[in-house]
Amino acid sequence: MPKPIIDIAIGLLFYHGKVLVGWREAKQHQGNKYEFPGGKVEQGESPEDACRREIYEEVGIGLKQWYPFDLIQHEYDDVIVNLHLFYTYVPENLLGLIQPPWTWYSRDQLTQLNFPKANEAIIQRLVWPHFIKVGSHVHALNLAHDSLLYWRVDTEQFQAQDLLQYSPSVLAKLILNVEHFQQLPNTLKIMIKTLHLKQHQLMQLKKGDLNTGKRYIVACHDRVALQHAEHVGCDAAFISPIQTTQTHPDTKALGWQTLSEWSTSSNLLIFALGGLHPDDLIKAQQSGAYGIAGIRHF
Repeated sequence: MPKPIIDIAIGLLFYHGKVLVGWREAKQHQGNKYEFPGGKVEQGESPEDACRREIYEEVGIGLKQWYPFDLIQHEYDDVIVNLHLFYTYVPENLLGLIQPPWTWYSRDQLTQLNFPKANEAIIQRLVWPHFIKVGSHVHALNLAHDSLLYWRVDTEQFQAQDLLQYSPSVLAKLILNVEHFQQLPNTLKIMIKTLHLKQHQLMQLKKGDLNTGKRYIVACHDRVALQHAEHVGCDAAFISPIQTTQTHPDTKALGWQTLSEWSTSSNLLIFALGGLHPDDLIKAQQSGAYGIAGIRHF
């Protein structure tokens, strides 16, 4: 006898890097576990409409602007669930209306919570390491234990076959620019989880242009780009240069104060870049960044 299939709409609510999480009661399916708000898609209802309705009923706030996050199918012993995921940002004036038992958790805390197995892929996308290495040699992936690697290479030097030697778990740590990603065969595209946008690439995009299921980090050198990155649905941003660098000595450094101002005005995860050392992580986080990235000292 075939297992029943249930369509579930889930809303991921973000506020300055934190995620709203609740607790599933014992009597519910997969009870005594943490959960993201959401519920069944009713007959004749679109998944996005179901998400909007469920958030209003469960959390107590009405939010109009939603972005597609992913579609995940998971098979349990007794049922198959299709998870239709959307996300949005909660404005500060609605924070006081959120009903218990919903609570804000940092990205790092999510890995310590007991979620249903169907949510594992969601957690993997939401939780970023705090360090990103930037380099022109893909073999640095072998050293990327607690970090991601942005493989920054010129188009004429990019060779897709260089990635064939790496396992899916290693390739999941790789960040590729969208231009290089398009050159990959489909077998490799599936394994790449994080895509990079240069600022000029970002400014050509509109909401709905990004690939659902991938996370995006964009290079931002001004606040207009940072705001546009949030509008089109990017996950994170490099803000640079924070300090003067040897590679671009004539480029004016933004400084820690500018990092703080831009970070606090954005809902994206911010990675400080430019003239930084791994020891600068705490200072960057005190300035509102989630993590740091670098070339020479990383």
